[in-house]
Amino acid sequence: MAGADLKLLGTDYQIWKKKQRREAGQYYLLCLVGIFCFFAIWQIAVTAGLANERLLPSPLQVFETIIEKFYQKEPDGNTMLVNICASLQVALSGFLLAVVIGIPLGLVMGWFRLAEAFFRPIFELVRPVPPIAWIPLVVVWFGIGLQAKALIIFFSAFVPCVINSYTGIQLTNRTYINVARTFGASETEIFRKVGIPSSLPMVFAGVRVALGNSWSTLVAAEMLAATAGLGYMIQQGRTLARPDLVIAGMVVIGAIGAVLSGILSYIEKRLIKGQKNESN
Repeated sequence: MAGADLKLLGTDYQIWKKKQRREAGQYYLLCLVGIFCFFAIWQIAVTAGLANERLLPSPLQVFETIIEKFYQKEPDGNTMLVNICASLQVALSGFLLAVVIGIPLGLVMGWFRLAEAFFRPIFELVRPVPPIAWIPLVVVWFGIGLQAKALIIFFSAFVPCVINSYTGIQLTNRTYINVARTFGASETEIFRKVGIPSSLPMVFAGVRVALGNSWSTLVAAEMLAATAGLGYMIQQGRTLARPDLVIAGMVVIGAIGAVLSGILSYIEKRLIKGQKNESN
């Protein structure tokens, strides 16, 4: 009887897995169809003369520009690969620095009242200042090199990391905390084994916002006398009245951001799944 029940459960599980795979396939197919429809409507609008091709180049022209930039340096003096590497270095340097500093700060502020009393007033003074407003000071402090650009990215990514980590750990279920205290766990152990794991979904939500902010601030960061980078390429396209080059830079930034966001989502699922398995 038990064997029959297990066999039935196994069959139900296989059916559920097939349904999950089918739904995932339908979801990704709709994503591809949505992207295709967007570019098709754009192409039709330009071809039919509804949009001025000098102001809004067609998707085919933009993709031609992207492909050409992989082996041509004109007009900004760098190939697409050089610009991508330069932008990744700037964006990821500032982003990772914000993650390393912002997440622990938010977790500590949200859990320990003395830390909150000490750090929160300073954070609330810094939080409303837009990242671009730091450019004059950053230039005075660090010049116009990589450190200056990364620091601009850092300010844009730092705030969401702190806020979401702070909020996430404050939403820890009080029942779990009380049970841990009943079993004699210290405050540090509860913070490490209960508070941090329960805050992970909010922490990753903040990291995702920080990643988006990093790329959105990239153009402003590369205004600091940059000689390479996607933001620099966009600036050159604007100066030379090359909308195809501007849109090409925007498309590449969006594609890289989507890939990084996908990698982040994968890490989040694996990490949270591992935490659940440990708790079980």
